[in-house]
Amino acid sequence: MLRRQDSEPLARTTWIDPVTGAHGYLVIHSLVSGVATGGTRMRAGCTLSEVEDLARGMANKTATFNLPVGGAKGGIDFDPKDPRAVEVLERFCAFFRPWLDAHWVTAEDLGVPQHLIDDVFARLGLEQSYHAAISRSADPARTLRRVQAGLNAPVPGGLLLGDVVGGYGVAQACLGVSAAWEQECAATTVAIQGIGTMGGGAAFYLHEAGMKVIAVADAAGTLYHPDGLDIPALLELRDGFGEIDRSQVPAGVSLLPRDAVLSIEADLFVPAAISYAITPGNQGSVAARVVVEAANAATTPEAEGMLTARGIPVIPDFVANAGAAAWAWWLLLGEVGADPADSFQRLRTEMQSKVALLLSAWSMDRIPPRVTGWQLAEDNRVQTAASPETAPVLTIP
Repeated sequence: MLRRQDSEPLARTTWIDPVTGAHGYLVIHSLVSGVATGGTRMRAGCTLSEVEDLARGMANKTATFNLPVGGAKGGIDFDPKDPRAVEVLERFCAFFRPWLDAHWVTAEDLGVPQHLIDDVFARLGLEQSYHAAISRSADPARTLRRVQAGLNAPVPGGLLLGDVVGGYGVAQACLGVSAAWEQECAATTVAIQGIGTMGGGAAFYLHEAGMKVIAVADAAGTLYHPDGLDIPALLELRDGFGEIDRSQVPAGVSLLPRDAVLSIEADLFVPAAISYAITPGNQGSVAARVVVEAANAATTPEAEGMLTARGIPVIPDFVANAGAAAWAWWLLLGEVGADPADSFQRLRTEMQSKVALLLSAWSMDRIPPRVTGWQLAEDNRVQTAASPETAPVLTIP
């Protein structure tokens, strides 16, 4: 079994919505330069323990990518499809405004798209969910314009950079695996659980790179074709919750049960839906050679240990899905701008180099990728503490 890291979070707070009785949670795992970063999710059944795990993961993401901020997470135990969900989110953000004003930079997560959280922030007079960072700039209005230009930069397919960069990062993690194997993209098969922002983006860019995405799953089931799915066509059939209209699915696509995606024989399995999707009870069904975590905490520690014993490495969430968080901070720090090519190039280089490091340790010494990733994050923390003059600095231009 791979054990969780034991470091205690800096702060845990539970909120109870006075209208619906819904519970919400904020966990600040660590503050660096007085700031922590991490998205806000909404799902029925969300727990404080889950949010704490995710905040710890965010702290590992920021350390792994050497970002000058700590890790945090927000979560609300409420159905995002409930018509009252937006009002619940607004009351949650209003309650945690002291953190959002100056210390907590948040963004989209499961059940909370970026446009929705930005709308809520605008109603609260905070303009954008990166407010706590933007407010540190000497010219916040200029910084906001730069950030919005990056988020709204058009990319091929009629999409926006801010909507696809997370999925692009996951795709680069997958491409890093195939590169480590010295395997051609056309010979690499992928199964993806979840076809929302992260899973859909990953599917799009893997398809574009020439990999065969042979299965995707949403809440209604698994779509499968052994020769590869028409990913652009399927993405056009999604609703606002990442579910595909089955009435328009192309002929020849098999409609399988939702959990069938786990047992599809593929080179890569990408869980991109919910946390704790792979458990001790279902890990035996996983038939892929490698798991690439697009969802936060997609694999329980017990299940990951069992996969490791079976010879199936797991590229951990705090590496594989860190693209959106890393890119957002590169944008805030002025290290990338509105040109998608620059952002894609940097993310491609950083993601593939990290995956190569993880898989090298796995291939040579059977060190689980998560353990190597933890060591990379800790090495960066130690180096920062030992050499503050060379440490990354939180300066928002």
